[in-house]
Amino acid sequence: MAGLYVHIPFCKKRCLYCDFFSTIQLERRTEYVDALLKEISARKEEAGEPIRTIYLGGGTPSMLDSIDIFRILRTIGTDDAEEITMEVNPGDVTEKYLSEIRQTGVNRLSIGVQSFKDNLLQLIGRRHNSMQAIEAVRMAQRAGFDNISIDLMYALPTQSMGLWKADIELALRLGVQHISCYGLMYEEGTALTAMRDKGEITPIGEVQENEMYDYLCKRLKEAGFEHYEVSNFALPGYESKHNSSYWDGTPYIGIGAGAHSYIGNVRSWNPDNLSKYIKKTRKGTLVREQEVLTEKELYNERIMLGLRTSKGIPLSDVHVRNGREMVAEMTAKETLLRVTEDGRLVATQKGIHILNRIIEDLMI
Repeated sequence: MAGLYVHIPFCKKRCLYCDFFSTIQLERRTEYVDALLKEISARKEEAGEPIRTIYLGGGTPSMLDSIDIFRILRTIGTDDAEEITMEVNPGDVTEKYLSEIRQTGVNRLSIGVQSFKDNLLQLIGRRHNSMQAIEAVRMAQRAGFDNISIDLMYALPTQSMGLWKADIELALRLGVQHISCYGLMYEEGTALTAMRDKGEITPIGEVQENEMYDYLCKRLKEAGFEHYEVSNFALPGYESKHNSSYWDGTPYIGIGAGAHSYIGNVRSWNPDNLSKYIKKTRKGTLVREQEVLTEKELYNERIMLGLRTSKGIPLSDVHVRNGREMVAEMTAKETLLRVTEDGRLVATQKGIHILNRIIEDLMI
């Protein structure tokens, strides 16, 4: 099986925390879609196996008309696709639009809610409000979607534990099947990082952030969600098939400006420049940069990605050069890591808090 990712970089405005490639040049959507179709036609067989999952991400894919979504999916071909996900912004969608999207073949929605609190949404530069977020989920359900994921964020400036608990409870009441939750990251070059550096906002402390995360894990488990990856929770059977491919080494093709691909031991990426991407694709001269991963790099990537998931990694895969004493210390009394009955190494709740450090220690 293989996955295919399509990057739609258009946004009406840039969120203050975002460091993904995006643009507000909405007038270039038509020529960009034409370029996408050309790249898809040239590359969709590249993985050498059927495309089982398709993911339309961004940016804001819901900036495209439904006919453009149809053209993209028709060009890819969806006969073998088990899961077709599209990200949408709550401020863009109508029930008519969502019904049209459902008819194109999209069978899973990822709705960028982030918070149900208007003041927090304004703080991080989101352009929708809480009522639009709630209504977006309800409209999606009425349009026939029964596999809906929402994004939530925690550790936002001024966000209290009470506000975070209220967001979780509202998400549960909405009856979605999947919830992705991310602690706010202050990425270099973003507006929010500049605000922090100027003292205009105060980050949440590490202790409070960990408390928010631990409560999230506990409450969603009580509600029947499985914690299958550090930031992702799903009702049984609703895990994201596409995102899981990133974590288990499944090959995927990245289409569009700034999109990344991973096939075999080769990682490649398109230029993150809209004009260059359109021009080069139109002429058939698009050149992707690439790197061939060494055995060491492949090993380190398996450690990094595998330990993020509930499946973990086989204990036997851990390189002896790391020293089994280190692993033994981390698994002592299941403090940071634990070994499952089938011999896999999995991070504990405490271990997840310092997972980056654990991964670094296990790398070679």
